[in-house]
Amino acid sequence: MCIRNGTEENRQKLFYSSIKNEKFDFNGRIKIFQNDFLTVDLSEWIGKINLIVTSPPYNVGIEYGSHNDAISYDEYLMFTKLWLTKAFDLLADDGRLCLNIPLDKNKNGLRSVYADIVAIAKDVGFKYQSTIIWNEQNISRRTAWGSWLSASAPYVIAPVETIVVMYKHQWRRKTIGTSTITKEEFIDWTNGMWTFSGEKKTKIGHPAPFPIELPKRCIKLFSFKEDIVLDPFLGSGTTLIAAFREGRIGIGIEIDPSYTQLSIERLKKEVEQLSITEFLEKKT
Repeated sequence: MCIRNGTEENRQKLFYSSIKNEKFDFNGRIKIFQNDFLTVDLSEWIGKINLIVTSPPYNVGIEYGSHNDAISYDEYLMFTKLWLTKAFDLLADDGRLCLNIPLDKNKNGLRSVYADIVAIAKDVGFKYQSTIIWNEQNISRRTAWGSWLSASAPYVIAPVETIVVMYKHQWRRKTIGTSTITKEEFIDWTNGMWTFSGEKKTKIGHPAPFPIELPKRCIKLFSFKEDIVLDPFLGSGTTLIAAFREGRIGIGIEIDPSYTQLSIERLKKEVEQLSITEFLEKKT
């Protein structure tokens, strides 16, 4: 079955059948929905999303709560194809995708995750732009060397992740908006090797958070002010925090109730901080 080219009726039944279940809305600028991205009704945004920044589950057995992160690899690739198909549907013709995924994984068998997901995305219809290598500087002390000091069967593990940059139909934006990136940031971030630390799980309260530096760079480099930014796997809400700070409109979908609440609490703090800042500016 070709999902992307299916009938409108089948597409609606497959991808837009669940009520939004909105949990947070700040003046229409930041919206959080508790639901499954595969089925939540986002039909009002079809063809309108300017940028998707997300890090989907890696299928490495992380205890997420509502999501099973230990399905078979074939099932994982089918899940990937489904959500990428819906993401493609939602993007504007000149919309972009920044996808944070591992280069590969060795849990439950060696898998070329990056290569497989890029191939699926291209099959769905995405066009490839570039790949950013994220050097987390997270070199752990490991014992799984394969064949120790032998060419018999050594393991080579790269302690990096990737941010795949793709787009829907055309790379150049149709309408030029207001950028919020500085000259120094542009020069630095257009170098495809990004080096900054990951985020601590204990600090955020989520098993796999990414640092705000990641969505901040993607949002400032690949979108304009007032663009609509979507994160289909919101997690702890980091993408929406970055979108809010950079003057974008943010939409986040999170399936787990506890992480939805975590995102809401973090966004409320951002809104409160903005209110305090605006009050102090008026006083001065």
